[in-house]
Amino acid sequence: MEPRTLDCRGMKCPRPTLQLMSVSREMKPGEIVEVIADCPTFETDTRKLCEDLKMALLFVKVEGPVKRVQIRR
Repeated sequence: MEPRTLDCRGMKCPRPTLQLMSVSREMKPGEIVEVIADCPTFETDTRKLCEDLKMALLFVKVEGPVKRVQIRR
């Protein structure tokens, strides 16, 4: 199954995290979403959200000012 992509570049915090929360409600167990964002606190916020919602943070890739994460429900 191809990961769903959520592009949050240009959004300021907390919008990327709110977008991810919204998408996570629609995800089925085992489904993966890839999120791309350039908000400075995105990585920290995502790690906390994954912990709170019991989702697996598969990876964080830093690509200049952009961070790309994959999360499994």
